[in-house]
Amino acid sequence: MTDQEKSNQDKQVGVEKIMDLIPHRYPFLLVDKVLDYEPGEWIKAVKNVSFNEPQFQGHFPGHPVMPGVMLIEAMAQAAGVLTQLSRSGHANDALFYLVKVDKAKFSQIVVPGDQLIFECKIKKIIKNMTLYEGKTTVDGKVAAKAEFLCAEKSK
Repeated sequence: MTDQEKSNQDKQVGVEKIMDLIPHRYPFLLVDKVLDYEPGEWIKAVKNVSFNEPQFQGHFPGHPVMPGVMLIEAMAQAAGVLTQLSRSGHANDALFYLVKVDKAKFSQIVVPGDQLIFECKIKKIIKNMTLYEGKTTVDGKVAAKAEFLCAEKSK
């Protein structure tokens, strides 16, 4: 294993740690693992889409499709994990609310069996708000992208 591979492996974060960082829980925790990140800059995370998820009961029966708003939420959760990793925070420290979404584009349908790769980066920090740029890919193809603004509120 090269030094770079070992460094990347050291930055992987499992679901137990993710649950320490953000307050989301089943059925709304949408980040399974962090693959890599650079504190204060960017994150690469993953979600494995399963047919057993509750949204597929009604969206759409007989043709399960991951709702686009859930892709945006998943990117925002990955960005929240980045923020917490960057400041050594915990889910109990503060809440982060999604307050604005811009430039959202959906390019590919996401279905059970897909593995989503989220790549989010911090574009700008303004007082208690952070502007992120996010992209979701499936098999190397862009499925969704957006810019989103999150605001922090102390608990």
